[in-house]
Amino acid sequence: MIALFYYCIFNKYILIKKLIIWIKFVLEMANKIENKPLVKIKQKKRIKPDWLKTQIPGDGKYAEMLKLVKDNKLNTICESGKCPNIGECWGVGTATFMILGNTCTRSCQFCNVATGKGDVLDNLEPFKVAQSINMMGIKHAVITSVDRDDLSDGGSGHWAKTVQIIREFNPDTTLETLIPDFQGKTDQLDTIINVAPEIVSHNIETVKRLTKEVRVQAKYERSMFVLEYLEKAGMKTKSGIMCGMGETEEEVIETLKDLRNSNVSIVTLGQYMQPTGRHLKVAEYVHPDTFKKYKEIGLELGFEYVESGPLVRSSYHAEKHLKK
Repeated sequence: MIALFYYCIFNKYILIKKLIIWIKFVLEMANKIENKPLVKIKQKKRIKPDWLKTQIPGDGKYAEMLKLVKDNKLNTICESGKCPNIGECWGVGTATFMILGNTCTRSCQFCNVATGKGDVLDNLEPFKVAQSINMMGIKHAVITSVDRDDLSDGGSGHWAKTVQIIREFNPDTTLETLIPDFQGKTDQLDTIINVAPEIVSHNIETVKRLTKEVRVQAKYERSMFVLEYLEKAGMKTKSGIMCGMGETEEEVIETLKDLRNSNVSIVTLGQYMQPTGRHLKVAEYVHPDTFKKYKEIGLELGFEYVESGPLVRSSYHAEKHLKK
């Protein structure tokens, strides 16, 4: 009996030892799997077509302007936004500046400007912009801004002050103001109208169906109202559409018709480019032939100017739009 007892104890000991060895083995394997570097699956990147590849010039007027901007720490959207047309625009004395700070109160899905509570207004900003325009010898300046829904006047007073001070320092410089919708409030739009910029621009950005997804807090009809209100007040108006967001050709043409019905004089159409992985993805790289088609249709509809091409941005050829 005693021998049997010890035999059973011995067998249990062997089983427990084997179990411990097995558990250790399992734990070691699990640890190896956990610490093993993950195999990176290469995702096929959407390759930009040749028509979107540009080379910024390194000499001439552009080089002079770039040195001036760097040496004097001037700020332009042209440079910070990496505009593909920067060499051409600076070469003819055109540049774009942003006011009302660097934080927008809206969250458009295409835009790389920071979203949040608006910055404290810099009362010296109008003077800084005016000085930059003067130092760069800008003949035609495009002024744009973030949305400031947090301000009681939407920032319209700051806008007016900026236009007035630019003119004081640069009496020969013409201006295009690329404004937000000011929530459709006519008193705020009147503030802009009263300083009478040569061109007042407000971008519709996309087609009606995609507005909620792309512009979030904006409204298609409200933007059309703003443009129509400005034109009725005697302003020369302009708007822009980004293509490649998932719209159809028919929707783009319908948007062009809506803009003409609002008596917009100038329209720009260009390719949407995704700023970061967090932003709205590019649905399509629109072929240059399609942009050519949009230009032909736009001119047939009666627009004075239609700038349409993959690399076209809101301020492209802005200086030419004053001539008619």
